[in-house]
Amino acid sequence: MNERLNVVLFEPEIPQNTGNIMRTCVAAGFGLHLIKPLGFDIENPKFKRATTNHITWADYELYENYEDFISRNEGECFFMTRYGKVPPSDIDFKAVPEDKKIYLVFGKESTGIPLDILKSNMDRCFRIPMADECRSLNLSNAAAIAIYECLRQLGYPGLSFTEVQKGEDYLESYDATLGR
Repeated sequence: MNERLNVVLFEPEIPQNTGNIMRTCVAAGFGLHLIKPLGFDIENPKFKRATTNHITWADYELYENYEDFISRNEGECFFMTRYGKVPPSDIDFKAVPEDKKIYLVFGKESTGIPLDILKSNMDRCFRIPMADECRSLNLSNAAAIAIYECLRQLGYPGLSFTEVQKGEDYLESYDATLGR
């Protein structure tokens, strides 16, 4: 895991979204910060199933509230919101000093991030461009888009560019007649 890169979920409500984001964080090498209240029990076997058991490898931390999160973490926060005026590609993640952590903050599914938090961070708000008729994307999809844009700008630090589990040359050596 890259301790510099992090996702923050403000009061997530839907366990499947959080589980999918947790899986994406594991794949991308991001830490995950969950701000209570959660809309589900993180110890529930159904939640663990929603993570496809990636909770085993996830680096996550729970916080009582937003103030608790802010008091325990230093770095640069960037806020995903429908009220943002720039896409994530316009945020210059490379400009964040390498000794500072990056936090991508996402709000709860029903209401997003509280407006007072957004208003005091307007220069750090972004949105994913979409058709006028659409209010928002699914939270886990939006998180994946932002995570991989941040990684793209930073050169995918610590991630593999080749298949590791089956081997880099698996496709070249695949024999359709044998099914392997």
